[in-house]
Amino acid sequence: MLTRLFLGLIALMFLAFGLWSIIDPIGMTSRLDVTVSGPNAAFEMRGIFGGVSLAASILTGVGALSPARFERPALWFLMVYMGGYTLARLVSLIVGDNPTFNGWAFASFEILSFVLAALALNVRKQS
Repeated sequence: MLTRLFLGLIALMFLAFGLWSIIDPIGMTSRLDVTVSGPNAAFEMRGIFGGVSLAASILTGVGALSPARFERPALWFLMVYMGGYTLARLVSLIVGDNPTFNGWAFASFEILSFVLAALALNVRKQS
């Protein structure tokens, strides 16, 4: 039951972020202290942040609502996706990047999501 709740909350967060990124991609990035420019800026932000987040929302939402069939794939996706972010954040710190509070907030969410997804998969494997 906790895993389903976790996946449901993650789905709602991805949904909110995905919609924000689709509706106002330049505003979203500027609120995160990221400056994007060029003719493809909004196009890319909608696709990368909006599209991927909405797809993640669907997968994690289905995992929460149909656990017998989709819980495990949703957890694997979340672990791999957030694990990739976690690895990239670590590399970023190693090469000397200095994130703002918003950067740390996103990194914390990504690391926590990665750890919780890995723990949930481990618990499922043992039961």
